[in-house]
Amino acid sequence: MNSQFRQKWHYRAKSMVRYRLLLLTSAPILMTLIALFGITAYWSVHYTWQSALVNLNDRLNIVADKIDTLQLSQFRQVQAFSDSYEFRTRFQYIQSDQEFDDWVTSQRHRYNLDYLRWIPASSKRIRETYSNMAVTHSFFDVLSPKDVSDIDRVLADQAEVTVQQTHRKELRAFISRSVVAIYDENSHLVGYLDGGVLLNNNMTLVDDIRDTIYPSNGQGNHLKGTVTIFLDDLRIATNVPINNNNSELRALGTTVSDEVKHDVLTQGNTWVDKAYVYDSWYIAGYKPIVDLNHNVIGIFYTGYLVWPLIKTYLTNIVEVSIIIIGVLFISGVLAYRGARDLFRPIERIHRVVKMVQLGKDDERIGDLGLDDKHELSQLALQFDNMLNKLQYRNHQIQQAANELEEKVSSRTASLKDKTAQLEHHIKLLNQTRDKLVVHEKLAALGELTAGIAHEINNPTAVILGNVELIKFELNNDLDCVQEEIDTILEQIDRIRNITRSLLQYSRHGGVQDQVTWQHVNPIVDESVTLVRTGSKKKKIDYVIDLHATTPVEINRNQLLQILVNLQMNAIHAMQGEGRLTVLSEDWIEEGESIGVLIHVIDEGCGISPENLKRIFDPFFTTRREGTGLGLSVSQSILSQTGGEITVSSELGKGSQFTIRLPHKAEHQTLVMCH
Repeated sequence: MNSQFRQKWHYRAKSMVRYRLLLLTSAPILMTLIALFGITAYWSVHYTWQSALVNLNDRLNIVADKIDTLQLSQFRQVQAFSDSYEFRTRFQYIQSDQEFDDWVTSQRHRYNLDYLRWIPASSKRIRETYSNMAVTHSFFDVLSPKDVSDIDRVLADQAEVTVQQTHRKELRAFISRSVVAIYDENSHLVGYLDGGVLLNNNMTLVDDIRDTIYPSNGQGNHLKGTVTIFLDDLRIATNVPINNNNSELRALGTTVSDEVKHDVLTQGNTWVDKAYVYDSWYIAGYKPIVDLNHNVIGIFYTGYLVWPLIKTYLTNIVEVSIIIIGVLFISGVLAYRGARDLFRPIERIHRVVKMVQLGKDDERIGDLGLDDKHELSQLALQFDNMLNKLQYRNHQIQQAANELEEKVSSRTASLKDKTAQLEHHIKLLNQTRDKLVVHEKLAALGELTAGIAHEINNPTAVILGNVELIKFELNNDLDCVQEEIDTILEQIDRIRNITRSLLQYSRHGGVQDQVTWQHVNPIVDESVTLVRTGSKKKKIDYVIDLHATTPVEINRNQLLQILVNLQMNAIHAMQGEGRLTVLSEDWIEEGESIGVLIHVIDEGCGISPENLKRIFDPFFTTRREGTGLGLSVSQSILSQTGGEITVSSELGKGSQFTIRLPHKAEHQTLVMCH
């Protein structure tokens, strides 16, 4: 529907004068408005974005100043404690460093500190922690889990943050430390007061900073502004919400993006730009946090959602767009109404021309409602006269064409009849030729199989006679070779059955042999044994999987012959090397067992699609030494009992031949034996 609508208006704009005039008058206005809109949008985006970045950079500096102020206040609290009368009094009468340290620790809440401790100058920790400090100082530091536990076990529990991606526990403590050196009356350094605030899970701190730089709008909504403290790239204190509809759930334990991590943590740069914070886009600012040795150990972040800024921008764009569309619509309506009255007669003339082209010869322009001397009125009158003459001449031409068609039809009728007869005779001739070819092949096949069977029977009779002679000569010693002689007699009987089947197949009427109820698995197993014995020198890996349980009516020797033939063909297809798979299973259709399926699968060269249609034809073979009779004879034998052989193959990958044997033989002349 949309495609047809576009084609319709595209045609009108290119072919109708009214719409072309509308396009020409509206185009300058439209282009001017579009240019104005583009310039406005560009400058609006540019200055709005730059203003947002400058504003956020100022807020980030405020965060840094706020942190510096808090550290200064923290240092003054520790210093005030060191200058207090109670501290100086107890300091003069220290009896035990441990007892004094316990008292100092108990004073931390009075000075709004998370920890406060006394470190004697003789302590080993002096050399490890404060050796680089020449003066009292406030700084950021990261304590190992052991150091935090040594200070306060409760503080260690408060420092624990779960990383959401890996669910591991971050046990290090990110602290703001203030250290004040304590001297005796002789100006000798006797120890340090070490106090600090834990930043891990310090939601009060980040909320206070947020409330300072993002004042409430009167509705208590702080979602547009957020503050975060990172330990390395991990959020350890934040008011970034997990869900923008619920500010109580915070994105604690999430990590910063790889781009920000590289620029701020690795390079040590301040980063202000658009960033993806947890699950939303923010205008974000990141500032590195350094320790006493100027190593980057964390990040200060502040930012607010991009969407409110985009929403305001889009609102402005929509308002400008409505104004532009309104101006364009009004100008278009005015131009369209003027063009409609001016070009209505021309459109009527054009409509009549189109209707005549479509075959409606009776259409005429008629009265246009204009003065008779008007150029368009005279043009319409002349055009109507021309249409009348054209209609009269077309009528004469059509009448002459009908007469000519009748003459041609009468003279070509006999030719069409003779052509149809000739085509019918050619079709019958082709069918007869195909049948003759098939009969000739079958006749040659019958004669060939009869000769082969006769030639095989002669040496078979000689072998049988010699075996009987051996049995007679051995007499009492026959027991030691009885099994081998029985095997020879069994195989001679099998040869005679095969030759008898070939003779029967060569006669008109097909197989006339006995059919009995048989389980196919023993027959399949026997065929594999025969093939494996005859191909010992070939590198064939046999895979046998027999699951058929249903007995079927078959001729045992003929099925054995077919299986041996299919397996030998498979070995030839694999050139004597590969895996030959023989499977049997019950033939199930619509939940009922109707017979047995036997699959012979090779990994040979496969059969091309054009050859796949001909493999069951007599004398068709692709092997130089083959006769092309094996599959044809096998298919013919199975067809006598209602069975068949089907094949699927993929060129270059192998073939699968499937023997389908129904429960009961369908040929009515078979002699049944149980």
